Amino acid sequence: MRYLLPLLLLVALFGMLVVRGYVHSEIVADHRVRPPAATDQVPGRILGGGPVIDARAPGGPTSLRIPDHKIVLTFDDGPDPEWTPKVLDELKKYHAHAVFFVTGTMASRYPGLVRRMVDEGHEVGVHTFNHPDLSYQSRTRIDWELSQTQLALAGAAGIRSSLFRPPYSSFADALDDKNWPVVKYIGSRGYITVLDSVDSEDWQRPGVPTILRNATPVGGRGAIVLMHDSGGNRAQTVAALGRYLPELQHQGYEFASLTDALGAPSAQTPVSGPELWRGKAFVFAVGLSDDATGVLIVCLAVVGVLVFARFGLMLVLSFVHARRVRAPDFRWGPPVTEPVSVLVPAYNERECIANTVRSLMASEHPVEVIVIDDGSTDGTADLVEAMRLLGVRVVRQRNSGKPAALDTGIAHARYELVVMMDGDTVFEPSTVGELVQPFGDPRVGAVAGNAKVGNKDSLIGAWQHIEYVMGFNLDRRMYDVLRCMPTIPGAVGAFRREALAAVGGMSDDTLAEDTDVTMALHRGGWRVVYAENARAWTEAPATVQQLWSQRYRWSYGTMQAIWKHRRALVERGPSGRFGRVGLPLVALFMVLAPLLAPLIDVFLLYGLIFGPTQKTVLAWFAVLALQGGCAAYAFRLDRERLRHLVSLPLQQILYRQLMYTVLLQSWITALTGGRLRWQKLRRTGVVEAPGAVPAPRRRGGQRVGEACDSGDDGDGGDRSGRSDSNDDRRPVR
Repeated sequence: MRYLLPLLLLVALFGMLVVRGYVHSEIVADHRVRPPAATDQVPGRILGGGPVIDARAPGGPTSLRIPDHKIVLTFDDGPDPEWTPKVLDELKKYHAHAVFFVTGTMASRYPGLVRRMVDEGHEVGVHTFNHPDLSYQSRTRIDWELSQTQLALAGAAGIRSSLFRPPYSSFADALDDKNWPVVKYIGSRGYITVLDSVDSEDWQRPGVPTILRNATPVGGRGAIVLMHDSGGNRAQTVAALGRYLPELQHQGYEFASLTDALGAPSAQTPVSGPELWRGKAFVFAVGLSDDATGVLIVCLAVVGVLVFARFGLMLVLSFVHARRVRAPDFRWGPPVTEPVSVLVPAYNERECIANTVRSLMASEHPVEVIVIDDGSTDGTADLVEAMRLLGVRVVRQRNSGKPAALDTGIAHARYELVVMMDGDTVFEPSTVGELVQPFGDPRVGAVAGNAKVGNKDSLIGAWQHIEYVMGFNLDRRMYDVLRCMPTIPGAVGAFRREALAAVGGMSDDTLAEDTDVTMALHRGGWRVVYAENARAWTEAPATVQQLWSQRYRWSYGTMQAIWKHRRALVERGPSGRFGRVGLPLVALFMVLAPLLAPLIDVFLLYGLIFGPTQKTVLAWFAVLALQGGCAAYAFRLDRERLRHLVSLPLQQILYRQLMYTVLLQSWITALTGGRLRWQKLRRTGVVEAPGAVPAPRRRGGQRVGEACDSGDDGDGGDRSGRSDSNDDRRPVR
């Protein structure tokens, strides 16, 4: 069920785009126009007759002419939101009526204009839905063009019309053997075909005098005059009407609707019942899709700006960071050689904990290791105790969650500098030493290490490897330069106890305790920096389900942390600086951009189906090339091989949808007030640090894993290395 709502939203978004493509003639548009053909199959009385053709009667088609001194002014291709109202204003000004041959696409998009036409006494006719040359179309397509336009008219004005004008039509004598069968078929469907007898040629924009001259009948004859209220700039048409209507009225002409001019019953009939409601539903869906598409386009623009801004910032500031920390004279301060306490919170980490502890025992920097067993049920604590490694202690507590486990570890730590890592992570021998060197600067309160994916040989692992190197570590370089690092990764981070005590220790207010405490440190005036050479290898989730669970917790926890520290936006000093720089960047780049990023793929799919395909593909590959360039630069900075970037295109298509699902679900959880617990992912223990791990030191001459008697661990605590859950030492608060 967790995927259902996000999937439905994606489908709904794409569905609205499909509706938009449907009513914008991007799905079934056919722009072919047939050249003139022979006319031997067209009856002579039609070729030489009037512009109105009634092929409904069983006795055969007949043609009608407009009586003298009557003009049926017709407008094609509308309604248009800019020009149709101006045309209607001119007609209203001179009390003239006309016939508007509308397309279904435009009528469904601008139903208010169709209603105004009907309300002001004008007639509305059918000009097909997508404006194709019907001589190329099958009868099924013709029926569809007619029915969809009638659906739009029903929804827009509650009417049905029997007037029809074929696209690309002209005078009656221009009918040929290809178009005549269409006219007859249209008649069999109950329509009167309305051609024209005078063409203003306003579509060419020849100038107002020429339009007036072309549109004026000769000798007081009646006429059907062709003009356009859509399809381009119709300023000349509107200007011409301002002169044409009063001048011809002064000459004795009457501007009437077609049926009034012919003395026939109205061509418009009201609709009701299911037909009316289907029409209203269709018009509503079109309006919703147009409005939603407008919003989506704005959101896509926002995504584009955020993506390019982030890439630009990452590239420039990462370059600045690399030059600064790799400069020969760069020093944080005096070398840090004092021992360090390494805290390893563990909950059911039996598969990984041995590799984790052994990697710490190989550390080049003096460490004490405290494994805090948070109520494991798989024997994690027993396994560590059985290893009987010097400098390794096990502290047991009832299951209370990761923040509580870390606070317990802090309370048991001997040293001022505290390193925190996950129970599924392994360190290189140099990691701890690299991680604590920034503490040579007394202003530094915490240090973020370089977390890397150890199990990157699977497709999901490779995607996360790209994300860690490009999305996390390149980001950290950027945030380091801006002095607003948002997160110390739980897999590899270091803290001053003094700084932790000043902010109240590890809080369980959010699911992202690492982000929460990092933001608290910023607000407390401490510097938080990045040590790129402090590498840690972690076991990334191996399945989509596990990845979803992890990122769900991260995303929701980050949102909680942003909300918790929102007051930093209006505060002064270090807190205000972080609030006005760090919080907006985190919100934009870690919450908003990933939530909107699937729009890139939605519009990619839309462009591939509805066009312009070539431009869409080129634009997508341009963005991909930019991402590939950033990723290659990030891999170079991290000294990683580029071969894993082969999966980058697939990652960009599929991974975005997963992150969208995660973020949307996080928003839903946040809005509904739900809570999540510290979630445990299934681990395999396959991750080891690059290079051979030295054999573990033994205690009392016994090998790791052998049974042995309890001995003094040298710390003055319990000789078994255990701490009961009711130990009187308390976490830092």
